[in-house]
Amino acid sequence: MEIMFLILTSIISFLFLFHGFDLYRKRRLPPGPMGLPFIGNLLEIGPKPHESLAKLSQKHGPLITIKLGSITTVVASTPDAAREILLSNDVACSGRPVPNAVTALKHHDKAVLWIPPNETWQTIRKVLKMYLTSQHKLDTLQHVREDVLEDVLISLRESGSKKAAVDIGSMAFAVSLNQFSKTFCSRNMTSYEDDDIRGFQAVVETAMEVQGKFNIADIFPVLRPLDPQNVWRRAKAAFVWLEEKIEDFVNERIKHRDSELPRFDDVLDSLLDYSQHNEADFSVKHIKTLLVDVLVAGTDTIASATTWTMSELLLNPHIFSRVREEINQIVKEVGKIEEAKTLHLPYLQAVIKETMRLHAGSPLLAPHITQTQVKIGTYVIPKGTQMLVNVWAMSRDPRYWENPMLFMPERFLKTKVDFKGQHYEFLPFGSGRRKCPGMPLAERMLSLIVASFVYHFDWELPYAREEMDMNDKYGLTLLKATPLVATPKPYPSS
Repeated sequence: MEIMFLILTSIISFLFLFHGFDLYRKRRLPPGPMGLPFIGNLLEIGPKPHESLAKLSQKHGPLITIKLGSITTVVASTPDAAREILLSNDVACSGRPVPNAVTALKHHDKAVLWIPPNETWQTIRKVLKMYLTSQHKLDTLQHVREDVLEDVLISLRESGSKKAAVDIGSMAFAVSLNQFSKTFCSRNMTSYEDDDIRGFQAVVETAMEVQGKFNIADIFPVLRPLDPQNVWRRAKAAFVWLEEKIEDFVNERIKHRDSELPRFDDVLDSLLDYSQHNEADFSVKHIKTLLVDVLVAGTDTIASATTWTMSELLLNPHIFSRVREEINQIVKEVGKIEEAKTLHLPYLQAVIKETMRLHAGSPLLAPHITQTQVKIGTYVIPKGTQMLVNVWAMSRDPRYWENPMLFMPERFLKTKVDFKGQHYEFLPFGSGRRKCPGMPLAERMLSLIVASFVYHFDWELPYAREEMDMNDKYGLTLLKATPLVATPKPYPSS
């Protein structure tokens, strides 16, 4: 009897101690909504987590804690909270939780977006800067991107002559895809035929969607073998398709080099040269994975940003006309639209910034994870805690933006706020060491595409402007829920 009493007393004491420790741990974390047993706050997230988390932050504060199954997540929704994570505690918060979908990538341990900030990550970032995103390389390769743009303009003029509508986002996708493939491999990867573009685009959009999707198998790892939402299987199909395309390109080039045929002297040749001298740190596997990363992230984000920008411009004809008038200054000066010069058109850049503010490309950025225990204000964030930065919420917060729901490019003519990671109320590319490494290239590509689409064409919508659907669809990239379809009518001066 005494033994049973001692056992019962010990169990009760343990439960009280465990409960007390759990309450103490929760008090040290930022506040947040009470969750349900086992599933936590999962039911409060919904299909648009950027919106639901913004509402929770309005109720619980700028830094909140939510539970997604067994995963503790801290969400920042104000510039000061974001600065604490991305600047003050940059090193400690620079890890990445790897979604189950990413493991479907053959060499996911070499994917620059998801690997921790280790030596491999540093090497890949260094290689990207050397051969693709440095100021010198951006200037040197500008003509490649401009030549690809000319090809799509020809295709659009043909569509216009037939009075055929086109999917503007798909055309921007094809442009960016061919700009990347020409830059890397000296050849186009797609034609400008609808079926060809849409097949490639569907695969890329799937790859981006599954990487950003709230997946039950991530929240409850025991379910990973079952893949209840079919996320891993969809990811596997998309990545295999992409990897086979890239492997064909790279293997063909290696055979070409082994045959001692003339060099192409493009980025792929440079990467293979670097790999030959640094095989241990940067192998051909790294090259193949890097090409998949760049093609997936670069094409999807450029297509989405172009779609949102052109949507806003077609909704606001007076803004469209003002952008065209500004671009005309370049054409009068040099006879064509030059990529580098588009970066110095204040109103065009204001339009692009305002689009990125109102339609954040990556609304929660890619998730971070704490590599050590971190103190933020009076809170203590344990090692291994997932961290999200809700840039969508900050970009629409009336405390930082006048009339935040209105599309007003003029606001950026009156301020020095930009998207390069120093102004924490506006972080479309992130900030700190995990900031998007492709930002300088994306800025140029988007500016050139939008400038060309605006200057060379009047766009006729198949419906009244007021009927345009401006709803979004959540993923690692925030897509427009319905494609932007319009008929390109060549502008007389073009």
